[in-house]
Amino acid sequence: MENIEHLYEEYAQTVYKYLFSISQNADLSEELTQETFYQAMKTIHHFRGDCKISVWLCQIAKHAWYREINKKNKTQSVSIDEINISIRSGRNLESDVLQNEEKLALFRMLHRLDEKTKEVMYLRLSGDLSFNEIGDILGQSETWARVTFYRGKQKMMKGRSEWSSD
Repeated sequence: MENIEHLYEEYAQTVYKYLFSISQNADLSEELTQETFYQAMKTIHHFRGDCKISVWLCQIAKHAWYREINKKNKTQSVSIDEINISIRSGRNLESDVLQNEEKLALFRMLHRLDEKTKEVMYLRLSGDLSFNEIGDILGQSETWARVTFYRGKQKMMKGRSEWSSD
């Protein structure tokens, strides 16, 4: 088995891009990348070789991301002070609200897709990953990633009017 330093050099960028695509937060992505390789180092003896190492690492990263979301959901609440800071900093609150509503509508549509399609869509739209990178992360071919993305886009366009009435 390869040593962890070599794995880090070879796959850290892929793991970081994956995490950034789902978190949209550079600092958090960096932190979770470090956590991913820490977990990989602790559990590398369990790696059976059933998939590519990049796929295994991205699965560890995904679980680290889920843990982070759960942790934030337990502690997150928007306070009046945060809204006041937003107003004082010159940000347009109405514009922010509208933009957030558009994002929510997109995420609602994405949420209705099957798990694999949803993951491909997130990676492509948020992470700016190539179809080749997406296929590699998910243990599939580039063509599979392209087709899955295209079909997901079609489902979203078709279902847009139906879903928006829910």
